[in-house]
Amino acid sequence: MNSVDDYIAGFPESTREKLQLVGQTIRQYAPNAVERIAYGMAAYRVNKKPLVCFGGYTKHIGFYATPAGHEPFKKELSTYKQRLGSVQFPLSEPVPVDLIARIVAFRVAENMRR
Repeated sequence: MNSVDDYIAGFPESTREKLQLVGQTIRQYAPNAVERIAYGMAAYRVNKKPLVCFGGYTKHIGFYATPAGHEPFKKELSTYKQRLGSVQFPLSEPVPVDLIARIVAFRVAENMRR
């Protein structure tokens, strides 16, 4: 697996469509991000620093924006299962595109300040 597109292509169609939507949202709100595979999932960097990662699982999409990237959105994220620096978006629900977009925009601004 050499690219994010290759990574996404390995999933069943219904999961693949949701993963593609997440990737499109990240690229829209972080157009200068560098895509790569890291930790076995899709990863993005801005200003040579980690931005966000996402991965497909059996029942959810794991989204990783570091703990700092989740803190300002904790109320909106509270309806999802979480761990330190990660959130699980269930495959049985629509992808929260607006929320992902705002998290990505926040993380881009955060990385550019560093």
